[in-house]
Amino acid sequence: MFVRTCRSSCNAWTSTTSIKQVCSARTHESLIRSFATTASQSKRQEAEAEDKRQVSSRLGPSAPRSSYPSSAEARQKRDSDREFLISVLESSATKRDARGYLQTFGFPAAPHSAGQKKPSAIGILGVPASVAGRPAFVQGPEKEIPVKTNEAPHVAVVKLRAPQVWDDVLLDGVAKTLTRLRDLGLLSVIVLDCDDIKPNQGSDWQETVTKQTDRLLRAIGQFGFPAAEVVDSGIWNSTENPQIPSSVPSNPLYVGFGKAFTTPLASGHILVVPPRAYSDATLQYSKADANDVVIALTTFFAGLQFGRQYSDYRELAEKVNDGQPFRRALVDRVIVIDPLGGIPSHRQGHGTQVFINLEDEFKNIRDALYEKTQPTLAGTKDAGLGARATVHLENLRLAKSTLAILPSNASVVMTSPAEAANMNVLKRDDTQAKPDGFAGEVKTRTWRNPLIHNLLTDRPIYSSSLPIGRIKPTHPDEEIALSRMPTTTLAKRGLPVTIFPDPRASPWKPPQPGVPRLRLTDTCIDLPRLVHLINDSFGRKLDVEHYLNRVKNSLAGIIIAGEYEGGAILTWETPFGLDEETAYREGRLVPYLDKFAVLRKSQGAGGVADIVFNAMVRDAFPEGVCWRSRKDNPVNKWYFERSRGVLKLPESNWSMFWTTPEAVSNDQMMRDYEDVCRNILPSWQDTAKPAD
Repeated sequence: MFVRTCRSSCNAWTSTTSIKQVCSARTHESLIRSFATTASQSKRQEAEAEDKRQVSSRLGPSAPRSSYPSSAEARQKRDSDREFLISVLESSATKRDARGYLQTFGFPAAPHSAGQKKPSAIGILGVPASVAGRPAFVQGPEKEIPVKTNEAPHVAVVKLRAPQVWDDVLLDGVAKTLTRLRDLGLLSVIVLDCDDIKPNQGSDWQETVTKQTDRLLRAIGQFGFPAAEVVDSGIWNSTENPQIPSSVPSNPLYVGFGKAFTTPLASGHILVVPPRAYSDATLQYSKADANDVVIALTTFFAGLQFGRQYSDYRELAEKVNDGQPFRRALVDRVIVIDPLGGIPSHRQGHGTQVFINLEDEFKNIRDALYEKTQPTLAGTKDAGLGARATVHLENLRLAKSTLAILPSNASVVMTSPAEAANMNVLKRDDTQAKPDGFAGEVKTRTWRNPLIHNLLTDRPIYSSSLPIGRIKPTHPDEEIALSRMPTTTLAKRGLPVTIFPDPRASPWKPPQPGVPRLRLTDTCIDLPRLVHLINDSFGRKLDVEHYLNRVKNSLAGIIIAGEYEGGAILTWETPFGLDEETAYREGRLVPYLDKFAVLRKSQGAGGVADIVFNAMVRDAFPEGVCWRSRKDNPVNKWYFERSRGVLKLPESNWSMFWTTPEAVSNDQMMRDYEDVCRNILPSWQDTAKPAD
């Protein structure tokens, strides 16, 4: 817990590590209904197991041994499912998250007769009424989203890198998480990547792949039915170069026998795919690159495998006749479980990249990783650093290639085996901590399972716009503190970010009075769409003429995310009582966030608010910015977590926020900030409502 206080007149705001939000019993009931099928299957398995046991006893010892679980094992699985359900309800963030999950993976609500009272989830399971969550950037009432179902199975294509170096406990933990994802409606197609074994080692490579496949099958088989199946005949290698759309990555591998994947998936099996492919030229199997296998599977499931041999002509004809899109499965996630964890941040001291907006950040991150693979100016090269950077670079390119062919709501999660297994590791002596060691070795605080949390919320385990100081554990040794942070990266196709004027060409500085500056009426800005964004986000109409007149001589710049899905308008404000010339000369022009807006359809999910906020504090105003918000604005919790300070202005309805590091210790700056936040006039058509 921390308390942040500004000057003696400040009202202290207190924040805990997790801000509790109320999640209604109705939402819990919806989640419980989504698990009803799993629970009923467990009961049926228990009864069928008992019947088979009785039949086996009548047949005698010569009867073939059944692979069905015993009744005790079935009861144990049912208890485990109940325990898992409770943990899911306790870790899901908000009611909005639950509705989003149910819309994609849930089941329609069971009908109730008139007057029949619905059972209480809290009464049945003892689930707490509040669950751990975080504030989201949401303005206005939330809309109810109807639950939908899909015929095609939801699939995650999972790459396990270097499983031969994992011990059995770690592998079992990862297998348990993958079976939990299946319980939540997401089936895994697992591609093994035994990259430490070179193909020229011959039988050693084959033996390693076979051994790791068997280990994984055994690990998954411990956690219920249906068990995992091996698919080693579905990936083919072709020497032909078919004509494919430019958006589909070029790949020598393709799925030559689709039924090998679609049939077991329809039965709820987890699939294990060894890294080898059948050559249509040599009629033999050979080693295949695991990343190419992942791309081939993603392309196949998305229905974008063009110009290749297709064996399921009857199924294709039926789909075409029904007018259905020919998607074999819905790939919601691509998951990379790598001992190195997620993509390291290119910002010094920031640990792992929490969220990657590929549309905007891919090039910078790629270049930073590539630089680590090259020799330094002195001609030396850190072999270990270069090898790790090469692996990260390959994972980043895999994310880029797969998301290019998937829907915009798909994502790639890159994490370590220890975090995927959600292993609780005992605190060790700090002298034993190794920053470059296995992720999770020195973890001392409990984090949510990143894969389950992402499935339920479609977000990383913490927001990418949070200051690093809120996340990093306190420790005098910077390297040890970083080693205790999560190493999971969430990547999405994301949105392009446009900033006018471009701070990469020239950093934003207070403009000299009289110098021409950007106007909202300039041709580079689509004013009608900008006004629509503001009106939609705030739920009220902007007085456009008044607003244009107010900011025409103070506009610093504008940030636009995507096609005006989010944005920020920033200004240089003059404190009351000063003219612009004096304020400029004395360095007292105030960097001010005038409007921060996100379309309602994009609020609370997708990371649009985080993208805009990061562009503001990292690119536009890296030295600090201030803004105001109504004291009763529900977004204030979100603002509070991202600011360096807050002050509830006395005798007003405003709370003032800032990100400037030295603001609290600079009385003149604080007075200027407060003066600006008190005196800026609102520009709304409905003046009767409180200003925003």
